[in-house]
Amino acid sequence: MSVPGTLVLLRHGQSTANAQGRFTGWGDVPLTAHGEKQAAAAAQLLAEDGLVPDVVHTSVLRRSIRTADILLEEMDRSWIPVHRTWRLNERQYGALTGRAKREVRREAGAAQYQAWRRSLTATPGPLDGDALACLRADPRYAALRGGGLPAVESLADMIARVAPYWADILAGQLHSGRRVLVVAHGNALRVLIAVLDRLTEQEVEDLNIPTGTPLRYDFDCELRPVVRGGGYLDPKSARVAAAAVAAEGEA
Repeated sequence: MSVPGTLVLLRHGQSTANAQGRFTGWGDVPLTAHGEKQAAAAAQLLAEDGLVPDVVHTSVLRRSIRTADILLEEMDRSWIPVHRTWRLNERQYGALTGRAKREVRREAGAAQYQAWRRSLTATPGPLDGDALACLRADPRYAALRGGGLPAVESLADMIARVAPYWADILAGQLHSGRRVLVVAHGNALRVLIAVLDRLTEQEVEDLNIPTGTPLRYDFDCELRPVVRGGGYLDPKSARVAAAAVAAEGEA
């Protein structure tokens, strides 16, 4: 049996909503100048580690798409296959979309705020009717019309949409020996890691994904991670940035 390929997970570079400390969800915001620099720096890390991708997967949100575009341009690989899917979108944060995290924490209290952000099952209120109608009219989500587009999601709901993409698409590409790069969002990558590493509920709550820092996974022949949790290509920076993610909304 052939050795599986390598999977690299990359949270998009800093977005304008990240910089403002806001819940973004399916809101379509651009990268900041710093976020674009993070994408270029991620390309350098991949090149230094010999991880030139064979295929790329992104969400349908511009911060994910732009990060991948910059990275591929830096690596002179803009010509390789890129697949875009709503299944890799950020979590649908419903009524929290666009709101300042600090303000939500102050209004709801620390415990409820933490549950909405980190727990597997807690959900805030749904997206309002007008905002939901706008998403339903968006051509990116034509396949989700007729009630399939979520008004809000828990992390458990996200697992239900991300796990099939792993099983049906990503796993097959890895089995064929390809180097697969997934450029997505903090919560999309959290639930993908939960599937890969079979995380407990507490481990899911404790997991924080930093922006712009590549995370490498190698697998055995049964697509089990060789190292649980994978390995960041810049572990020191990843630890610092993950701690900052964990503290969002507290200051």
